[in-house]
Amino acid sequence: MTAGSRLPKLIAFDLDYTLWDFWVDTHITPPLRQDRKTGAVYDSTTGHYSNENSPNVVKFYRDVPGILKDLKDAGITIAACSRTSAIKLAMDALKLIRVPNGISTVTPSDNVSSDTIASSMDEEAPSWTITTSPAVGFFDQLEVYPTDKTVHFKELHKKTGLPYSEMLFFDDERRNRNVEKLGVTFILVPLGRGLDNQLLQEGIREWQKRHPELAMTSSL
Repeated sequence: MTAGSRLPKLIAFDLDYTLWDFWVDTHITPPLRQDRKTGAVYDSTTGHYSNENSPNVVKFYRDVPGILKDLKDAGITIAACSRTSAIKLAMDALKLIRVPNGISTVTPSDNVSSDTIASSMDEEAPSWTITTSPAVGFFDQLEVYPTDKTVHFKELHKKTGLPYSEMLFFDDERRNRNVEKLGVTFILVPLGRGLDNQLLQEGIREWQKRHPELAMTSSL
C-alpha cells in the first residue's frame, strides 16, 4: 500500500486478463475441479488453449492474491466488474480459487454447485483449507453480467452510496474508459500483463493526483 496519502474508498477490477489470464467464457470448460491435496483449480477441457491434451489451470495472476488481502486488511471496498456472459462459471472460479492468509473459514465446497468439486472431502482437512480462503470472500461487491461498465458502476454507486470520485477501476479494455464520464478513475491494464503490485501503485497515485483534496483527508 502507498504510504502517506489515503486510498480511494472503492477499488474495482475487471476479471478476464485483469485478475486472471483467460476469457472465462471462451477458454474455460466447466465444470471446474479442485485438487484435493493442493487446492489447485482446473477446468474440464481435454485441449488446453495453449497446451494440447491437458486441463487449464484456473488461477489469478501472481500478485493478485496478496493485493486482495492487503486491500481487505486496509478496509477498502473491493468490487469485481465483468461483462462476461459466463456468469456462473466466473462465480464458481471466484469461489474455488484460494487466497493465502485469508480470514474466512468457509470450506472450498461452500456455495458451489455439487458438480463443481471433483473429489469428496476426507475426514482430515488438508492444510490449504486452513491457510487460504475462497477468493470470493474478499469481494464486497460483485457486478458480473454482460452490459456496459457504466451500468456496473451506477449499481456500485447505488449499493455503496460512495461517490464516483472515490472509485478506482482496473480493466484491460480501452473501451471501458467510458466510466470516467461518471467520475471514476480508470487504469488500463496492459495486454498480457495483468494486475500486479506496480500497476496497483501507479493507479493509486493517479487517483491521488486527480483528487488531492480527497487523498489528503482521513479515510474514516
